Order: sequence, then structure tokens, then C-alpha cells
Amino acid sequence: MNIKTKNKVTLMTFCLCVGGFAGAVIWTFLKIVAEGTRLLWEWIPAQAQIPYYTLLVCACGGLAIGLCRKRFGDYPEELEVVMGKVKREKHYEYRNMMALIVSALLPLLIGSSVGPEAGMTGIIVGICCWVGDNLKFAGRHTKEYSQVGIAVTLGVLFYSPLFGIFAVEEEGEGTEVLNPSKSSKILFYGLALGAATGIYFILTAFFGAAMEGFPSFEAAEAGYRDYLMMLVYMIGGFLLALFYEATHKGAAKVMGKFPPVLRETAAGVCLGVIGMLVPAMMFSGEEQMGELMTAYVRYAPLALVGSAFLKVFLTNLCIQGGLKGGHFFPVIFAGVCLGYGIAMFVFPEGGHEVFGAAVVTSALLGGIMRKPLAVTMLLFLCFPVRMFLWIFLAALIGMKGMAWFQKMTKADHVG
Repeated sequence: MNIKTKNKVTLMTFCLCVGGFAGAVIWTFLKIVAEGTRLLWEWIPAQAQIPYYTLLVCACGGLAIGLCRKRFGDYPEELEVVMGKVKREKHYEYRNMMALIVSALLPLLIGSSVGPEAGMTGIIVGICCWVGDNLKFAGRHTKEYSQVGIAVTLGVLFYSPLFGIFAVEEEGEGTEVLNPSKSSKILFYGLALGAATGIYFILTAFFGAAMEGFPSFEAAEAGYRDYLMMLVYMIGGFLLALFYEATHKGAAKVMGKFPPVLRETAAGVCLGVIGMLVPAMMFSGEEQMGELMTAYVRYAPLALVGSAFLKVFLTNLCIQGGLKGGHFFPVIFAGVCLGYGIAMFVFPEGGHEVFGAAVVTSALLGGIMRKPLAVTMLLFLCFPVRMFLWIFLAALIGMKGMAWFQKMTKADHVG
């Protein structure tokens, strides 16, 4: 065996190990979240009637998060921050790994309107960097293994390996991973993702599911009226994306005026109050979306539209207030609410909600992520594959619309 072949085999083996270990870590983390959530929100309330329990848990949780952040640093970092550090610095700080794990767990346990992807990505990337610093061979490829770790984390969490790959690679910068050959790049990603997925489902088979995940919509036939409504759906998704950007900046400005600890506590109080008034706004949205799919007829269209905007607002409030995590899960839930609301308002007879939800959510995520292929792969999580064309088109238009809007806004500001 020549040196080139030997190195390739070694890389393949190492990717398998990285993927398998990442799959086990992801399953363990999500299992802890599931059991902790069940204890905190089901078992304890069943044992005793505690007044204002939701507010109490969220406020105390915010206080604990603030104290942890003041002592150990600003963790967990948002997904874009983690990916940016890996690309720029080819490294990610992992020395406070326990603090990173605790800070990723706490917001999810207290019902913050965020997903697990940000915290999990930081943990996996930190482990990859630790491996790179402690193994001579791996040290030459720390950045590459970290990118593989990001792809594995997103691919497993969202049950979409291709989303993990596109989320890392869809940058248009010619980023090379492990090998300049595209076929080799796909091979290494595939090995790591396959190992991670395999270990994740083996653990699930023996010890139970760690996370239920988003429910899948059944295939729905689209007619000419649905196609005529596409522009309305895309405008709705685009407007919600603009609202996301505005509340992201606004929440950062307002919450930045609070000192550490008080900021997280205040965010916890806001989460608790909203959670008491509208319980469906808490948590990341997977379970709530399952309920929406089966019981949406009980809600007025305007209530669903309002829920979409409230969910986006609460998500940004939580993230900027320090109860941090990912935004993909709650944003998908918000897009589905808005799509259902618009479709029910225009077509009261029903039967058009899935198509509306798919187009609205695609335009929304396209405007936020600016990665239409990654959006398309992500939304296969819950929408039928046969809707590929409409999902991609809406995501592309959402991306172009947001780019145009920002360009025009910047031009007006300069003028």
C-alpha cells in the first residue's frame, strides 16, 4: 500500500470514528434534555401545585444561566459564530467544555424558544479541536474535522445528512474539505454522517428515542389556485423574515442595555410570562407543530398569523437575552403557523394548508439563511420531497428578496 492510499484509508477511518463518537454525544445530550424536561415540566407539577410555576422556573433558570455565563463566558455561541470561528481561526476554544455543556442544556430545559443545534455544534466542534490538539495526525486537519463535526451535528439533529453538508459548504467560497477532490469531500462527509446516524439509531433502538423530531406532513395535491397563491405565500414568508431581522437587531439593542445576570433573568421572566399566557410559544416547536397539524381547525387564521410573529419575537428575545440556542426549529414552526393562517384565511374550505406552509417557510428561511439548497434539504425534514421545486424556488426568491431589500436600505441610508 503506497503512502497516498495509506493516508486516505487513515482519513476515512478517522472520519468514521469522529462521526460515530459525535452520534453518541448527540444522542446522550438530547436524551438528557428529554428526561430533564420530563422531570421539570411533567413530574414535578404532577406532585405539587406550585403557583406561577412556569414563571418561577423560567426566572430561576434565567438567573442560573446568567450566573454561569458571568463565571465561565458567553456560551453557547450561535451557530454562525461557531462556523465563522472555525473558518477564520481553524480552531474553537474547548477548555470550558463543562460550562459549554451546562450552558447549552439550561435554556432547553427551562423551555426557551430555541433549538439544540447551536449548543450541540459548539460541543462537537470543541471535541474535534481537542482531538486535533492532542493527536499529531489529526492536528493537521483540525479545521476540516471541525467542519465535518458541524455537518454531522446538523445532519443528525435534523435527520437530513444533505442539510448538514450544504449548511457547511454552500458558501460560494470554494472551501475544500480534507481533499481538493469533490468526490473525496463527499466521501468523507458521507462516512462521518453514516457512522453518526448509525450510532444514533442503535442507541435509540436499545434505550429509546432521544428526541421526537418534527412530524412529517403528508403529501398534498397542489392545484392551480395554490400556484396562483405562491406570490402571496412568498411575500408572507419574506415579511416574517424582515420581522426576524428587525427583532434580532432590536432585541440585541434592548437586552444589551441590561448588565449580565439581570439580562438573563429578565429574559427568563419574559419567557415565563409569555409561556403562562401562550404555552405553545415555549420550547423549540417540534411537539407544538405536531399538535398544530392535527388540531389547526380549532384556531382562527389570524391567531395563527399572530402566533408566527410572536414565536419569532420570543426566539430573538431568548437568544439576545442570553437564553441561547439555535433558531431553525422555532423559525420552522413560525413559518408553518403563518402558512396555515394565510391558507385558512384564503381557502376556508381547507386542503391547501401544507402547500402554503411549505412555501411560506421556504421563503422565510431563504431570507434568513441565504442558502437555498441548504433550506431545501432542511425542509425535507417535514415536507414531502415531491415539493422540491417549489421549496427551492421560494427559498431562492426569499434570499434574493432579502439581498435586494438590504441593498436598497443601505443605499437609502448612505444617501
